[in-house]
Amino acid sequence: MGASLNFRPKMHAMVHGFAVVDNLKWRAWDDVVADVWRAQCAQDAQGDYVSPDPRLFVMLDLNPGGVFVLDQKGAGTTGRHDAAETMSYVPAGMPVSGHGERLKRIQHLDLHFSEAAVTRRFGRTVDQARLSVPRFQFRDAKIAMLARAIADECTNPAAMHGLFGAGLVNALLALLFDIRHEDGHRKSGLSRGQLRLVTEFIEANCFRPIRLGELADLIQLSETHLSHAFKASTGLPPHRWQMKARIRKVQEKLLGEPLTLSEVALAAGFADQAHFTRVFKTVVGLTPAQWRRSAADR
Repeated sequence: MGASLNFRPKMHAMVHGFAVVDNLKWRAWDDVVADVWRAQCAQDAQGDYVSPDPRLFVMLDLNPGGVFVLDQKGAGTTGRHDAAETMSYVPAGMPVSGHGERLKRIQHLDLHFSEAAVTRRFGRTVDQARLSVPRFQFRDAKIAMLARAIADECTNPAAMHGLFGAGLVNALLALLFDIRHEDGHRKSGLSRGQLRLVTEFIEANCFRPIRLGELADLIQLSETHLSHAFKASTGLPPHRWQMKARIRKVQEKLLGEPLTLSEVALAAGFADQAHFTRVFKTVVGLTPAQWRRSAADR
């Protein structure tokens, strides 16, 4: 369904009381996946969710008087989705829970994408800090219009050409993260193709030391030029980008494999557990043990 799929979301979910009506409808545009869910809801319908990638939740329809409540654990942040076109943005790795109040039916769009997907599209114009800031229960008429058009592409058996859907996704992401026209006086960054090559190489090799020369050789640049251009494109130096990629994959291991923290640290290429813990807390804000317990409790 849709264009070639180079990315598939790895959502970890435990749900109860939601009965999907029809089959899940979805489409993919390279590294962005859109899911449309339509479900009947029991009185005690609830779910716990955590994903290593960001996602946008958009309410499309629900019964009058019904509410879908989305909570961020331990933060006192709640989104009450009581009307169509209310939405919430959940950053990568953030555990959330959802439950219904007087909810009998629901239809919603989930838009999944990697942080690298946003940077590949918009390069140095992306404010990286925005990707890690949650937004619960907000409205935006332009985003809602685009979300409905994307949902139509998912459910329409005679969907438009893939470039149409890709354009809708690009426009929505630009609005969601307030990505403005690039200042022509900024330092020159990498081309879209160059950035894709470098970031994909980093993702594939993030558990081992990557020499700057390896990245420079990929796109035939000097190490100095590569370093400056990469930071101009992403807002981060290559080693910081690698560390974030490493931590994202570590989070998948913490959730999906019965390994001790020492074993995870070794598998991920850290010197020891103490080094692993320091780096993880710097990136995520919690120690690995705290994050794993938080995710498991949901």
